[in-house]
Amino acid sequence: MNRKKILSDRVQRMQESVTLAMAQMARDVANEGNHVISLSLGQPDFDTPDHIKEAAKKALDEGYTKYTPVAGLLELRKAIVHKFKRDNNLDFELNEVTVANGAKQTIYNICHAMLDPGDEVIIFTPYWVSYSAIVTLAGGVVVSISAGIEDDFKINAQQLEDAITDRTTLILFSSPCNPTGSVYGYDELEAIANVVAKHEDILIISDEIYEHINFTGKHVSIGSFDVVKDRTITVNGMSKGFAMTGWRIGYMGAPAWVVAACNKIQGQCTSGASAFGQMGAAHALLADMKPTEDMKAAFLKRKKMILELVNDIPGIVSNDPEGAFYIFPDVSALFGKSNGTETINNTDDFAMQLLRNGHVALVSGSSFGNDNCVRISYASSEEDLREAFKRIDKFVRSYA
Repeated sequence: MNRKKILSDRVQRMQESVTLAMAQMARDVANEGNHVISLSLGQPDFDTPDHIKEAAKKALDEGYTKYTPVAGLLELRKAIVHKFKRDNNLDFELNEVTVANGAKQTIYNICHAMLDPGDEVIIFTPYWVSYSAIVTLAGGVVVSISAGIEDDFKINAQQLEDAITDRTTLILFSSPCNPTGSVYGYDELEAIANVVAKHEDILIISDEIYEHINFTGKHVSIGSFDVVKDRTITVNGMSKGFAMTGWRIGYMGAPAWVVAACNKIQGQCTSGASAFGQMGAAHALLADMKPTEDMKAAFLKRKKMILELVNDIPGIVSNDPEGAFYIFPDVSALFGKSNGTETINNTDDFAMQLLRNGHVALVSGSSFGNDNCVRISYASSEEDLREAFKRIDKFVRSYA
């Protein structure tokens, strides 16, 4: 059987998610008898708060075990409308919000509903690995605009203006950002909004999944600016701020016509998200946020600790990110260095050799659109983080 002939060109062109691939490689190395510390996955190491789990259990007992509407249960959509108004100064009607099986599916639905072959999507770079894959899978063309560590990985409005063409359909970015932890402030988002406002056929996808892990004191949604409020799709979900990664509940607020189009896509793919999961999510959005605030405080403490640790390692340079639970340090000073057996030529080499020789898993920046940096998640215990950075320091110093 000629598998290459049978498999679609689409799937053969697709790259596997590098974060999931690295997590699997870390498990493989661990299965060989090594103690591997994984700093590769974007998953809070906290359990879902008890009050959310209890709400889901109660929903199960009350019979929330059947198919759900594609757009989501009314209880959750009402909670989303309330949350958007309360936290983001965004006014949506019920037909302007919809629920999906995670924020990733939300973005997938948007791209498949909005893009025709050749349509361009401007992606602020570095970007989450799945952005480019989803856009390409939908037939779109990725247009990356990049910022480096000296700019805290944040692009400016002029870069955006210069990148827009008559094929530009979507602009996609996250704030707080995965992988960099960068947070766009009010003035920066206002300048971006003013650029988009001049181009009436462009939509913004604002991925705000890390909204609650923001150390600046105030999260700003670009959709709250009047000039783009009718052309912004605000994506969010329960995974990061509520430690609900396995629940697979994402949602968005958007113009009604966008929501209707996305519901058509989802209706032919997965249909609605789980009933009891949605009831747990509805409770989470309306309940006490103290567990989320406590989690954020723990992440901030860890960030301060690991920045001290990483800055003591020669050849690695990090900025001070303002959100999420990642640092994205530059390791390019190590390129060309050898331990006598292996040479680090790029970030892929750095990540693979660190895993094999130092038993620490992190993710190469090449899949995030930056060839000089690596993503390190600090969603791990302080004990594991201290041990991991000891190993990274020893690994780096073994290369002359």
